Amino acid sequence: MAHLILFNKPYGVICQFTPQAGYQSLKDFIPITDFYPAGRLDADSEGLVILTDAGVLQHKISDPRFKQAKKYWVQVEGIPDQSDLQPLREGIILKCYRTRPAKVRLIQQPSHIWSRNPPIRFRKNISTSWLELILTEGKNRQVRHMTAAIGFPTLRLIRTTIGKYTLTNLPPGKWKIIK
Repeated sequence: MAHLILFNKPYGVICQFTPQAGYQSLKDFIPITDFYPAGRLDADSEGLVILTDAGVLQHKISDPRFKQAKKYWVQVEGIPDQSDLQPLREGIILKCYRTRPAKVRLIQQPSHIWSRNPPIRFRKNISTSWLELILTEGKNRQVRHMTAAIGFPTLRLIRTTIGKYTLTNLPPGKWKIIK
């Protein structure tokens, strides 16, 4: 029987168990062996990472062909309007590929969000805003590339949901097993 671990990955942690100089790894938080990440978040991103002990399930969660929706809260520099967000809804060309259409909307800063260590850079004369972005793919640093392509660089990125799994009641650095 396959098992899942839901982990709220803090900022600065790499999505692998092998240590890398200058970073904490999954091993610093999850003392269980034979689990592997089903997809990744870069060290600069926070939020939900799913690990499993079953290769078939790992593939099903991470492969875009299975269209597992992934929801992100994204703090961006500036305040986009609906026309700025439209290219994300249609699919935007990044380097040598076109993204799948995303669902995106402006949201208020989530009230139950934790503080990030270190905090994002604050610039007195540049406002920020929050987006909720839902993708059914997840290429390397894709959300960051998407927001930059429309002129609103990502300052903070938190994945809150993968398919039916969420971060609800799971503080940063904590994990739980789901059978």
